[in-house]
Amino acid sequence: MLSDTIAAISTAVGEAGIAVIRVSGPDSIAEVGNIFRSKTKLTEAESHTVHYGHIVDPERDERIEEVLVTVMRAPRSFTTEDVVEISTHGGVISVKRVMDLLLQQDIRLAEPGEFTKRAFLNGRIDLSQAEAVIDLIRSKSDRAFSVALKQVEGQLSDQIKKLRHTLVETLAHIEVNIDYPEHDVESLTAEFIKEKSTEVMQGITKLLKTAEQGKILREGITTAIVGRPNVGKSSLLNTLAHTNRAIVTDIPGTTRDVIEEFVTINNIPLKLLDTAGIRETMDVVERIGVERSKHAVTEADLILLVLNASEPLHEDELELMEQIRGRQSIVIMNKMDLPQQLDKDILLRYYSEDLIVPMSVKAQEGVDALEAAISQLFFSGSIETGDLTYVSNVRHIALLKKAHKSLQDAYDAAEQLIPIDMIQIDVRLAWEQLGEIIGDTASESLLDQIFSQFCLGK
Repeated sequence: MLSDTIAAISTAVGEAGIAVIRVSGPDSIAEVGNIFRSKTKLTEAESHTVHYGHIVDPERDERIEEVLVTVMRAPRSFTTEDVVEISTHGGVISVKRVMDLLLQQDIRLAEPGEFTKRAFLNGRIDLSQAEAVIDLIRSKSDRAFSVALKQVEGQLSDQIKKLRHTLVETLAHIEVNIDYPEHDVESLTAEFIKEKSTEVMQGITKLLKTAEQGKILREGITTAIVGRPNVGKSSLLNTLAHTNRAIVTDIPGTTRDVIEEFVTINNIPLKLLDTAGIRETMDVVERIGVERSKHAVTEADLILLVLNASEPLHEDELELMEQIRGRQSIVIMNKMDLPQQLDKDILLRYYSEDLIVPMSVKAQEGVDALEAAISQLFFSGSIETGDLTYVSNVRHIALLKKAHKSLQDAYDAAEQLIPIDMIQIDVRLAWEQLGEIIGDTASESLLDQIFSQFCLGK
């Protein structure tokens, strides 16, 4: 356990029913007890009990706030230290007055993510579970939340530990044969290494198969809505977001900049970018918007090309289809409620039938078909359910790929009957790379980098 006591606001700052201040450390109960008045003395309170009372300024003997205080004694707390949570009335002034009094005690303000970091350092959770906490907080869909929750509960950790255990057995076998070469049959040891390397590589491959979907669930799909002015791009964004986020008029060029909105479609989080209509223009401001639109197209994971079905294809639209050929994209034939003039046969030169979605955004028709097309494009129609472990963290994905390569090198070396003390290097490297996922071999600088991304009260 760490020697100092920390405190931070664990709820969002602003007006609310309540706010929660968390205090953790060896002196947390005593220090909060210095400013808390109740029928029960806080230092004598049992673990996991809640106490009504008041926060009092001890210098002036003045009541500052009416509160509920929860006591959790070590090791039965999130950090495994003594933890006190103070529930105050929500509001900037209320919380500030309580925090000011806490910081006048022998308590310091927590750093971002320090509560979770202490839980990791004190052995309550491993690093992959700690990283999943922030994913849990930032989840943008029910499925993303479920994936993060399983990782917090240790589903990924358990699988990584099993793979590492297999590698430990392999390393132990190699060590014995290095120490007692007279009992070693080199070809049999090589076969053993190949067998175990293959077993772990198969486990890694299984995890990596979920990586693309897991990354999408964690970060969302950056989706650019593009097209000429006045084809219905902003109306589409408003429809998908179920809000009037973008201004919609009959005047071409209304949207001058890129507008962002997060939505969830079939449990898939999308970061929608409504872009300025792409066309040649003399308007300086609109031209800047068009350039930003083109940049958004290059950065997007998915492009929704909106066309006006009541007009023939324009030269700008043909050029745009050429530019995005080969990219993940869906074409939307909007305004299907009007007489159709767009030649669909031209679209079929660029897109398969299932990626052409007829819609009337105004009449709210075709939205389900668009959602199905997006789901089909990225998840083959549906997101895997059940006990499948998604790997969603970019750092984890990179380390899994490195470990797989190290084991492939070990396999190839065993195939060539290279001395086993040389093969041992690659096997041990894979063991260390997998260990970095759960924090067994993580450096202090890496820990600082990871936990600095957390909010202050977590």
